[in-house]
Amino acid sequence: MDQYPAGDFGEIVFIGRSNVGKSSLINSLSRHRGLARISGTPGKTQTINFYQLTARGTAEERTEFFLVDLPGYGYAKTGQANRRQWSRFIEEYLLKSPRLKLVCQLIDIRHPPMASDVDMHKWLVANQLPVQVITTKADKISKMAVQKQAGIIKKALGMTGQPSMIVYSSLKGTGRQELLDVIGQTLLK
Repeated sequence: MDQYPAGDFGEIVFIGRSNVGKSSLINSLSRHRGLARISGTPGKTQTINFYQLTARGTAEERTEFFLVDLPGYGYAKTGQANRRQWSRFIEEYLLKSPRLKLVCQLIDIRHPPMASDVDMHKWLVANQLPVQVITTKADKISKMAVQKQAGIIKKALGMTGQPSMIVYSSLKGTGRQELLDVIGQTLLK
């Protein structure tokens, strides 16, 4: 924790399985193509990465905040010891960061949630962390399939009565404004 950046800026956190598109989403959201490094190899993000941004409200209104990219859970080309270490520092961060405002859990819309996605969602909810589910890679399937998969994901996660899920495409920008609105509302609380 002593390596976290200084300041009282709110933190919007992105978590998901390895290779779900966390870095691509951060780049798309910030409109800064090389902000978060992207790789086709799962498990490349191995540290907690903080990106300091400024949100514009009115002409005079600006809010500084961090987007936080966490290592992926699930499959990664690394040893068990590394995965256990990541798990410990991710859990410590999520439970102890006083600046955490929102956890965005990313799930690939092309597939039903894996057990690790369901377990993570249950853990986040059980620990009373504010969660926004975002399905990624929506541009890779048809609109009809998006609706079907969204229903499957909501059911698997038990998302009755929770905030809606955001369908996102980093390539096309689908869901970007919706996510920006959620982040803006969260930071203003």
